[in-house]
Amino acid sequence: MSKQQSFSTIVSANPYRRDYYSSTLNSITEITSPSFSKEQYVISFLNTKGFISALIGISKNVPDDDISDALENKVYEELALDMAVEYQLQYVEAPNRLSESERFFHVFVVDPLTLEQEFASTVEAVKYIDQIIPVPLILKSLYTQNIIELNGAHGFIYFQENDAFFTVYNEQEFIYTKSLKYSLKQMHERFCELLGEPIDLASFENILSEQGLNPTNPEYQKNLLKLFGEIFLHVNDVITYSKRAFEIKQFEMIYIGTTVGKVNGLDEYTQTYLGLHTQAFDFEYGFSIAGKSIDQIHQLMHLYARLQSDERYECNFTIYHRPPPFAKRDSGKLILVTAAALATALLYPGSYWGLSYVEEFHYALMKQEYEGIHIEKTTREATINLKTANKNAAQALLNEQKNSYKQKQDTLTQVHDKKVNYPMKAKIAADFTQSFNQYRVKLQSLGYSEDINTSEKTFNFMLTSPNTQDITALLKHLTATKQDRYDFDLQLISYDLNSSSYLSELKAVLK
Repeated sequence: MSKQQSFSTIVSANPYRRDYYSSTLNSITEITSPSFSKEQYVISFLNTKGFISALIGISKNVPDDDISDALENKVYEELALDMAVEYQLQYVEAPNRLSESERFFHVFVVDPLTLEQEFASTVEAVKYIDQIIPVPLILKSLYTQNIIELNGAHGFIYFQENDAFFTVYNEQEFIYTKSLKYSLKQMHERFCELLGEPIDLASFENILSEQGLNPTNPEYQKNLLKLFGEIFLHVNDVITYSKRAFEIKQFEMIYIGTTVGKVNGLDEYTQTYLGLHTQAFDFEYGFSIAGKSIDQIHQLMHLYARLQSDERYECNFTIYHRPPPFAKRDSGKLILVTAAALATALLYPGSYWGLSYVEEFHYALMKQEYEGIHIEKTTREATINLKTANKNAAQALLNEQKNSYKQKQDTLTQVHDKKVNYPMKAKIAADFTQSFNQYRVKLQSLGYSEDINTSEKTFNFMLTSPNTQDITALLKHLTATKQDRYDFDLQLISYDLNSSSYLSELKAVLK
């Protein structure tokens, strides 16, 4: 994890739906009444309607320290922004955009009034927001965590309640995003127009989530197909533009989904209409979810918050920072320095006089006591010398007996250890093999060793699997079911090009 590793809880906030989810370890639950806590890390996002994005190029001769100013000047000029408004700017470099003379950056521009309006209720509840990130950038975690392992160009279409977006990643890097016309609310309004009668938004969302594009009501089905025909006419134009603008020959995959969950038949409809390979935007992130399904954006935010800084895009629009600790504030430093100076000024004269008086009194008492103790000391030294000689003789005899006892004890301990604690290797190997088969992990080799100094007994299993998820699921199962008997260690998962599989070494140490 990155800097939020010190926080015990991650809270994701959707400022548009005003819902919140909390995660600890790998469990996510909804929060009905969010509140402030110093122990929680709060992350939120900006919809594509909330920012302007542009690909800006600047000279490679511009020093790194001056990149921010150079981009700001060029953004105001190229996008014709109002010079009277101090826009919030964040940027990430575009590594796939090659030029001999220029460096290219994806720049995101946000009106500060948008931040104040959209996140007012969230800040009122949780006081601070540690990170606000443009929604297309959190998709980076799908690649960082190997949820999507394919290279090439991928398109992501996602319909939210107040917005919809199309985002393109090429070679696992962000290159383009576009807000689409039809949010779920706009779909609902258009559907009511086509149907000729009103239904509430919740009922419309239930139709999509529970019945998909083939509802039992034939009128609903007919108008849904007509609605999505209009939607994908617009989507097709956006895809065509992105392919031309960014020189994309073909999309390897289009992922499509909605805030209300998977819509049955939507990915097949998309593939038929667009003529592109399509899958549902419905990924398994490894979180334990209790109750109803959770919006993919919320799960992506929790996944993104756990990434190291070098594994994600550092693009943060928050203006709601938590204050620094008291000792690091300017006012706190002044108060502490003043208090320390005042205490030192008052303490030094009094402590000096007091210590001098105490030392004089203590010296007089010790001198009087010394005269009485000196006589007793002389007598006891003679007694001690005699007893020391007797003690040394007894100690020599005791040491001889201890050495004899220790040799016999070590022999008995070794015999007992061999008879009682010697592991049944064949039985243990068979037990582990059942777990490997259960999680579709193959055992390439098995090793066993004992540490002479610590008597530690270790089984080494060399494992192979076509994907990392089976190995991590196996480790989670073994840790949960056998942690009372073994300590497990899985240092590294590597990829073998020759066998097209993942290799890892699992160590199981007998407790």
